[in-house]
Amino acid sequence: MPERAASAELHEVCASTAWSARLLTHRPYATVDALFAASDSAVAELTPTDLAEAMAGHPPIGRPKTGDPLSASEQRGMSGASDDLKNDVLELNLAYQERFGHVFLICATGRTGEQLRDALRARLGNTPEQERAIVRTELGKINRIRLARLVPPARRA
Repeated sequence: MPERAASAELHEVCASTAWSARLLTHRPYATVDALFAASDSAVAELTPTDLAEAMAGHPPIGRPKTGDPLSASEQRGMSGASDDLKNDVLELNLAYQERFGHVFLICATGRTGEQLRDALRARLGNTPEQERAIVRTELGKINRIRLARLVPPARRA
């Protein structure tokens, strides 16, 4: 894939330009595991500014980006949530953003609305340092899921 097209695809995976640049630099990857390892390494090396840029590409839980089937799919657990649960998540999102200064980032794929709400509640008690570490882990999980979608099925095995 030409670099410009690859860059655009990687930006859809992660909004951090530093992360994308690191992955582009080492192309091509011999295996999917090598791609995932490069992604994990790039996430670990993100500066606070790079991490903020990556998080800015993620919508709050319960409010996927309009017209973005990827974020809607990832947050599927909230789609059938009751109004009470949606309101709880909204309030917790606002409290989280006020406490930590950024969106609550979690790998929402496969989680129910209740699990997402409970994770929000639990993580509100963390220190900023604990949250930064968790955010990196969650970003890594999200990036792996999204990268896997870019790999042709024949190469996934």
